[in-house]
Amino acid sequence: MNKKSLEITVPVYNEEKELEQNTQTLYEFCSKNLKSYEWNITIADNASKDNTPVIASTLTKKYPKISYFRLEQKGRGRAVKRIWSQSKRDYCVYMDLDLSTDLIHLPNIIKKLENGYDIAIGSRLAKGARVEGRTFIRELTSRALNFLFIRFFFQTHFTDAQCGFKGVTRKVVEDLIPKIKDNEWFFDGELLIVAEKSGYKIYEEPVHWVDNPGSTVRLISTIWGDIMSIKRLLLTKPWEKI
Repeated sequence: MNKKSLEITVPVYNEEKELEQNTQTLYEFCSKNLKSYEWNITIADNASKDNTPVIASTLTKKYPKISYFRLEQKGRGRAVKRIWSQSKRDYCVYMDLDLSTDLIHLPNIIKKLENGYDIAIGSRLAKGARVEGRTFIRELTSRALNFLFIRFFFQTHFTDAQCGFKGVTRKVVEDLIPKIKDNEWFFDGELLIVAEKSGYKIYEEPVHWVDNPGSTVRLISTIWGDIMSIKRLLLTKPWEKI
């Protein structure tokens, strides 16, 4: 029986401190736990200015299932969309390099896609999730974004739009990814909104998540970008054109 194929995308920007160790951790986990899949890890570098390209290139020589792709423009969404769109694999997953989400959830995310879900996501806000080390302000802003801005305005049901741990089927990549406009931090939030409003099936996995104090996410600019994307979606309603 032919194995299903899997693309694992890890978007990075100036990650020279964590890139080697965390990529090796991910590689070893996949080698032990994803033996029933043909998998590949792609380090998607969105315009890093440090030694990330050098370290990534070294990793590709050391590990046969790691590849490296560089974009000259920043943007997590831009990087993930580019890799997914050029991939021909059955399932596409992305996760943050800091591995804040416990990798133990990865096999089940993929299994849910095999079992008929179009999108499978990790959630820090779903019942049963366990979150450690998150500051009060980040917890507050996350809940406000997900419950006030997204669920209120769009009447959606998923609880966590921005946990960096998501998987999609080939159908989603081909049909929905070209319609997602956001290239920054809200691209996956936009994907979930458009997908649910269009009738796609979304599975949420309550995850064990540990905060990374070294995160490079800038809270204020990220929130503002999210609000502008939400405004655009409310005005354009792209799901009505699908």
